[in-house]
Amino acid sequence: MPALHLNKQVSSKDSSSLPHVVILGGGFAGLAAGKALAKYPVKITLIDKENHHLFQPLLYQVATAGLSAADIAQPLRHIFSGQSNLTTLMDEVIDFDLNTSKVNLVTQSLYYDYLVVALGVTTGYFGNQSWIRFAPGLKTLDEATELRRRVLTAFERAELAKDSGETSLWLTFVVVGGGPTGVELAGAIAELAQHVMAKDFRHIDSTKAQVHLIEAGPRLLSAFPKSQSTYAYKRLSKMGVKVHLNEPVTNVSADGVTLSQSSISSGTILWAAGVEANSVANNLGDIPRDRAGRLEVNPDLRIPNFENVFVAGDLAKLSDHKGKQVPCLAPAATQMGRHAAKQIIRDIAGRSLQPFIYFDKGNMATIGRSSAVANFRNITINGYFAWLAWLAVHLVFLMGMRNRISVFLNWAWSYLAWRQGARIITKKLIGRSDGPSATSSN
Repeated sequence: MPALHLNKQVSSKDSSSLPHVVILGGGFAGLAAGKALAKYPVKITLIDKENHHLFQPLLYQVATAGLSAADIAQPLRHIFSGQSNLTTLMDEVIDFDLNTSKVNLVTQSLYYDYLVVALGVTTGYFGNQSWIRFAPGLKTLDEATELRRRVLTAFERAELAKDSGETSLWLTFVVVGGGPTGVELAGAIAELAQHVMAKDFRHIDSTKAQVHLIEAGPRLLSAFPKSQSTYAYKRLSKMGVKVHLNEPVTNVSADGVTLSQSSISSGTILWAAGVEANSVANNLGDIPRDRAGRLEVNPDLRIPNFENVFVAGDLAKLSDHKGKQVPCLAPAATQMGRHAAKQIIRDIAGRSLQPFIYFDKGNMATIGRSSAVANFRNITINGYFAWLAWLAVHLVFLMGMRNRISVFLNWAWSYLAWRQGARIITKKLIGRSDGPSATSSN
């Protein structure tokens, strides 16, 4: 490793003689940046308001009782326990003072020489924040367990219903958003009702549950080739999911959703329709943003006018060298995190910074048992072999050997026996509506 020298004065507020790199966020981008700096003479502080790294691509399986929360999360301290130059703090960002290179947390303020902002995005409701209590999103473990509670409770309330109308209300599920998360949620709920729970109840027939998937645009999986959108539509329809295209949601209430051309009565509404930037990013100053609030960064991932602040992951809006917008996907976030780390090392060494070049590793979405879509550049795969590829890729990139083994065994058991092992109803989260009757499940 070449000798490094600091081309900026080290902050006097930092007692260390090493450059201090502060990383905000323990997602894919933050994790990649921290690991990429492991062998270099820098002091790293990684901050996240949670104590774990979350494998978000499998969150929907927690929400639909296929996996437990511990299967897809790993403590950040454990991940970095062998990296002596990195300290993990469970804290939350309040705001920034970019002019003095300081980040203010709930418990303290930290000075930095380099800042990597990888705070990610949250669920977006297109300005309709009042819908949150009726239609929770899916970005955190808390939200996943809330969705699972609502889905499982709906079947329990249908079993207790006093008339067919109430039964129908609780056995009608609405998923808003036709991207990968929405497609995966809709397919998983349909399979849960038709197969996993088919023999569990005495007064209701769970196989008669209706699952509606709402998409405002003309097709599902808009980031995929059109042929795969058509495949997903046909596959979901065969599974009994009622797909609504070109029907944006105009209102959400405790009793259902109103669409541009119709309405659906439902006791359980799940939101997978949009994202918006983490609100803390608003404190980064007057930086150009897209409609979702994501920051428009320079080609090297730095924000305008501040040479020591990088943005990586879903929070960054950037087009690659071919003019294609870098997607909000785990591989892209990982690549951005590594690139930010490499540019920090280049800057410390007095070398010019390089633009970020995105390597497209393709895209995948599972539709249900033995069915998925996958594409890599000009290669598209649908069906069983795409599903096998989806399984393999997610197992490989899941953090921790224990988690990989646990998830593999859960998948094998679910596939062979049509059983979900995480069908536990947990306590309601404070401040959430619980559907039409607004009572607790416990």
